[in-house]
Amino acid sequence: MESYATAQQVFAGGLVFARLGAIIMLLPGLGETFIPPRIRLSFSLAMALMLFPVLGAAAPPLPGTVSGMAGQVIQQIFIGLMIGGILRIFMMSLSTAGELVSLGTTLSFAQTANPMQAQPSPTLATFLGLMGVVLIMSTDLHHMFLAAIVRSFSLFPFGRDVPIADAGQLAIQTVSKSFALGLQLAAPVLVFSLIFNVAVGLVGRIMPQFQVFFVATPLIVLLGLAVFALSLGTIGLVWVERYRELVGAFLGR
Repeated sequence: MESYATAQQVFAGGLVFARLGAIIMLLPGLGETFIPPRIRLSFSLAMALMLFPVLGAAAPPLPGTVSGMAGQVIQQIFIGLMIGGILRIFMMSLSTAGELVSLGTTLSFAQTANPMQAQPSPTLATFLGLMGVVLIMSTDLHHMFLAAIVRSFSLFPFGRDVPIADAGQLAIQTVSKSFALGLQLAAPVLVFSLIFNVAVGLVGRIMPQFQVFFVATPLIVLLGLAVFALSLGTIGLVWVERYRELVGAFLGR
């Protein structure tokens, strides 16, 4: 190896690759489960080679023991998982919105294989999740992801203790914001569902002999999907803007 790179350079490159690999394995759009792990790790390796001339100089000196080296690598992996996990958690807002819309339109039992979660989920939740990935790529939001990855080496430099308490607090805040955003995105359908069910209940009380269920079920599906389709553009715009604000916090914007 000394003919091509010194031991210090290999160690520094390994630290950069450890963090990048952990982030990209969870990064929305690039870290989806339907993308083979070898492809994701190959992309991480290529990106690490490109960033090494810029970030390698800040790496700590090569430890004298194997345990010290392993500790440095594990530290970078943990930081990468923390950053990638935060970005991944925010994707849950679309799944939450899809679940709530499915409940409001009585379509919760309509299950579809979700390629991002490798398990079945409500059809509308799967649709919104795929729409989120498309929006990330079409609005160049993934460019901000890559910029945030580079910025993370300034926020969490090599050799610095991992802020476990701050990471836990940030994860809790992200989960709460993600759920609140999912509820806001599904609000039009939920409001319609509430008004419709109240109206159906009044009709059922006034006309007990009327077959409310057979009339109301197709109407709530048809009208609920119509309201969802009309609000779909606003859902995409609001979600992308909120995601842009989250990534902008890593970039200091």
